[in-house]
Amino acid sequence: MCGMSQQHPTRSTPARTPRPDASMSLLTNAMEHSLDDGYAEAAARRGEVGRSRMPRTLRAKVGLAVGLVLAALVVTVGAAQAQISAPSVAKEKQELIERIESGGHRADELQGDVDKLRSSVERQQRKALQKHGDERGRTTALLSGATAVEGPGLKLVVDDAEDAESGDGDGPRNTDGFSDTGRIRDRDLQRVVNGLWAAGAEAVSINGQRLTSRSAIRAAGDAILVDNKPLVPPYTLLAIGPGKQFSRTFQDSVDGQYLYVLHKDYGARTSISVQDKVRLPAAPSLILRTAKPVRTGKGSTS
Repeated sequence: MCGMSQQHPTRSTPARTPRPDASMSLLTNAMEHSLDDGYAEAAARRGEVGRSRMPRTLRAKVGLAVGLVLAALVVTVGAAQAQISAPSVAKEKQELIERIESGGHRADELQGDVDKLRSSVERQQRKALQKHGDERGRTTALLSGATAVEGPGLKLVVDDAEDAESGDGDGPRNTDGFSDTGRIRDRDLQRVVNGLWAAGAEAVSINGQRLTSRSAIRAAGDAILVDNKPLVPPYTLLAIGPGKQFSRTFQDSVDGQYLYVLHKDYGARTSISVQDKVRLPAAPSLILRTAKPVRTGKGSTS
């Protein structure tokens, strides 16, 4: 046996050739094993555990019941507290409203007292001026607006546009940066008043408020203030001047044309009429803070 040559055993089956798609094992696995296997396994697990996820043991059921009771108790307590606090909140709100209204009424009363005292001081000042002042003093009081005046002049009424729509084209508001809403602005009244002064007005008032050299026309939101007092449209301007000639001079001026453009292009309602006699009230007393009389000679002032 030792001298016999050993032969290699022959294989009963030939060696398998490698698959051509062996390098794409991931894709091959996805194609051969679909997702249905995963769904089948999940269904089998549900069958073993059961469809219901409710706790099965007594301890778990008791814990769930206690949690539900606590949640219901919290909701109930919150609703009860909201119902209890609602009347208190409403009461505090009503008290706050009443305090605001009371404070507003008190402020109106104080403002009325201030106006009465101011009027009394103005009357005393005018009486003292008439009693002790000379002709030059009376003229100064007349020009400064310290006394009521009357004479021929103009009545000019300016009001907002009826539809308050925007105008088209170039106009004074567009060039001045205004976004037109059809409403009269503080700059509009400023230009009209300056135009009246330039046309020869000797005294001007707006809605019964006398203008002086220190008067200011400003805006606060949509409201127009004259010397910090709000005005309500329509705005009635009275100006004392030389009658018909005064009217023509104003309407032919640049500011008169500005008012005409507001009427034509923006719908502002305006009317102007010559008056035989207009009466303007006295302005509030002026307080001099800077101006001082100039001495022109020994013991005399000018």
